[in-house]
Amino acid sequence: MKYSIIVPVYNRPDEVDELLESLTLQTLKDFEVIIVEDGSIKPCKDVCDKYASILDLHYYAKENSGPGQSRNYGAERSNGEWLIILDSDVVLPKGYLEAVEKSLTSHLLPLPSIAAWGGPDAAHPSFTPVQKAISYSMTSFFTTGGIRGGKAKLDKFYPRSFNMGIRRDVYLQLEGFTKMRFGEDIDFSYRIVEAGYMPRLFPNAWVWHKRRTDFRKFFRQVYNSGIARINLEKRHPGTMKLVHLLPTVFTLGVIGLLLIALFFPLACVPIILYSAIICIDSSIKNKSLWVGLLSIPAAFVQLMGYGFGFIESWWKRCILKQDEFTAFEKNFYK
Repeated sequence: MKYSIIVPVYNRPDEVDELLESLTLQTLKDFEVIIVEDGSIKPCKDVCDKYASILDLHYYAKENSGPGQSRNYGAERSNGEWLIILDSDVVLPKGYLEAVEKSLTSHLLPLPSIAAWGGPDAAHPSFTPVQKAISYSMTSFFTTGGIRGGKAKLDKFYPRSFNMGIRRDVYLQLEGFTKMRFGEDIDFSYRIVEAGYMPRLFPNAWVWHKRRTDFRKFFRQVYNSGIARINLEKRHPGTMKLVHLLPTVFTLGVIGLLLIALFFPLACVPIILYSAIICIDSSIKNKSLWVGLLSIPAAFVQLMGYGFGFIESWWKRCILKQDEFTAFEKNFYK
């Protein structure tokens, strides 16, 4: 067995249906699928049963322990030489696995040197305008610095759990994911590098990534990511870069400008200019003015949600000196 595709699931049967359907269309067939139900109230077993005769599919249900531990649970029951980690909210183009295979066997990437890899994500044409705007805010150079798999980056590439592959022996060597609830995929990528391996970017092995469907859920997601950044720095000192501080600087800057604008209205000009850049760039890339307009609040949610989470985590971890599990017990470790 060449590939084991491992997907942790929590209350997303509809998304699993779309993902499994896309797997039936893969041009390369040497793979198994392992679905790990992580204590869901809305299980996806019926969905998996529908594809059981079409795919080499294995379904497991367990108590909730978070995505990282669920991936480990699936890895322990897998057979592939390569473990492919996907989130349940992705859909694969039919040539996804073929693109992975070509990248692994390329003469430019000798197989023994590849221990782990990741691919970028994109918005599918069928996604809602809000989903497209959120996708833009998570991948644009003007919001995240292009660190999530794009060509232009302010930091080196680290695979993310929505689209990540790793050799089985390396996975076992590193003992899989830790008990972190958020940022566990970046923690895993850091540990891959610290073990002497270099993750590769496979630009052609991309996925459609639905992400969150509304701004409230999106805010909570990026807020948790901001919290995770401090936790990651505590686990891996020196990994925090300038690009990771920009959302917090942006957040404090926007708040400061809005306060100044109460007395000097022209202080809002930088905010207006940034909004215009986001709107124009997103409108061109998505070929939709409406998506461009929605990308403005999406960008502010992405940056300021992350910024507020970062500030909370900095206060609890760096000022109050609380440990990771105590500081966020109510949020993550119930």
